[in-house]
Amino acid sequence: MKYNNRRNWNQRRQNTESKGKGIYVEVRNGDAMKAIRIFKKKVQEEGIIQEYRERQHYVKPSEKKRKAKQAGRKRWLKKLEKQQAERGY
Repeated sequence: MKYNNRRNWNQRRQNTESKGKGIYVEVRNGDAMKAIRIFKKKVQEEGIIQEYRERQHYVKPSEKKRKAKQAGRKRWLKKLEKQQAERGY
């Protein structure tokens, strides 16, 4: 019986990971600024920055739930305010 097969696990993990996976942008005609804008857009769509900020510190599940509830209430009140402005009362 093997209790410590960490080496085998690492080898299997390396074999299953594909190389070249991820976000990349080609720089065409030396236009690096356009490539940076495209890269920022791709990173934003993937939600990488948001995930990074969430992982910077631990937030208790109850705190997450409380913040989500507050955000929902804020969205709802904003929607009601917009409807009242459209209707005029």
